[in-house]
Amino acid sequence: MTSREDLKKIIISQKEWIESIDKGITREQLSKIDLKKSFALVITGIRRCGKSTLLNQILRNQKNFYYLNLEDTRLEDFKLDDFNRVDQIFQELYSPNGTYFFDEIQNIEKWEKFIRFLVDRKKEVVITGSNASLLSKELGTKLTGRHINYELFPFSYSEFLEFFDEKPGKESYLKYLYKGGFPEFLKKDDITILHELLKDVLMRDIVNRFGVKNTSTLKKLSIYLLSNVGKEFSCNSIKKMLEVKSVQSIIDYVSYLEDSYLIFTIPRFSYSYKKQQVNPKKVYSIDNGLSYTNSISFSKDKGKMLENNVFIHLRKKYKEIFYFQEDKECDFIIKYREKIIAAIQVCYEFNEDNKDREIKGLLEALKKFKLKEGLILTYDQEDEFKIEEKKITIKPVWKWLLE
Repeated sequence: MTSREDLKKIIISQKEWIESIDKGITREQLSKIDLKKSFALVITGIRRCGKSTLLNQILRNQKNFYYLNLEDTRLEDFKLDDFNRVDQIFQELYSPNGTYFFDEIQNIEKWEKFIRFLVDRKKEVVITGSNASLLSKELGTKLTGRHINYELFPFSYSEFLEFFDEKPGKESYLKYLYKGGFPEFLKKDDITILHELLKDVLMRDIVNRFGVKNTSTLKKLSIYLLSNVGKEFSCNSIKKMLEVKSVQSIIDYVSYLEDSYLIFTIPRFSYSYKKQQVNPKKVYSIDNGLSYTNSISFSKDKGKMLENNVFIHLRKKYKEIFYFQEDKECDFIIKYREKIIAAIQVCYEFNEDNKDREIKGLLEALKKFKLKEGLILTYDQEDEFKIEEKKITIKPVWKWLLE
């Protein structure tokens, strides 16, 4: 058990640290965040995507605040009861009625009980975490209807431009396409940062948390999925490839990788939920730079890099994203409020070799969902035409990302 005096020293040093960190560029999420009494504000996202920096930007607008990072190694013995001791120290050290900030709170078992206690007292509370399902499970039990969720991703293209003070265009976009958006990596340009990030996510967010024994298989699976963005996979085929006895192990590992925000999977569109579950899914990576530095094959397919970029941008806005495959294939189908609202194809270059395939796949989706227009996103082409009464727009991804 951490002594009261040690807790006090940790709280003081952490507050000094969070106030001193580089404010960085203003994150796009900041303008959307609105602190409310009686609600916990929850910020989730992969490690090192900038959650602490975002907290720093939020707390700069607060008159009084309290801060605790639960990933501090000095707090390894921290338990639920310690929250009360911490709160007493907060009140002693700082002005009353401050906003509470808790970083990486999922490390503490039953944390939601203390957060519920604060929310019931109409306190302003902000928490962050790196594991989506652990947070959502606890939020669902104790904080149903009393929390507001925000997800933070690595830098968008516009944030990347601001970070490097560059102008939009195909040259700066190509740089973004390969480097991705992890702030620390962009600052230091050291690929070991992204190697270590992958290790941290696997060991700290998955192995330690879920008691995974077969770490070798988990690592092979993560590299395989990060290397094969935009491609179909099934847990059965991966089970055979990795020579794993149980398909359930693969299903579990994939869900752990998703919960840690390392990957995302999307189903093939079907009106039947059962068919969605049975059909092969497609996988996407949280960040092109992370996939590029941890994979040999990823960089060989610029079309898939482009597609991954498009997916992440869509995922920030929409929760229901599918791929479409019947006679032909369409990369992305977007569902919003029970209605299909968009069909999108992605190809690095729209040319005579792929023209027929891209248009037919898009047209089939447009007809199926009674959409009037479709979008083809490319690296640097722009055009517009009509075919079979459907309007087709071709646009560079870098322009579309800035809309």
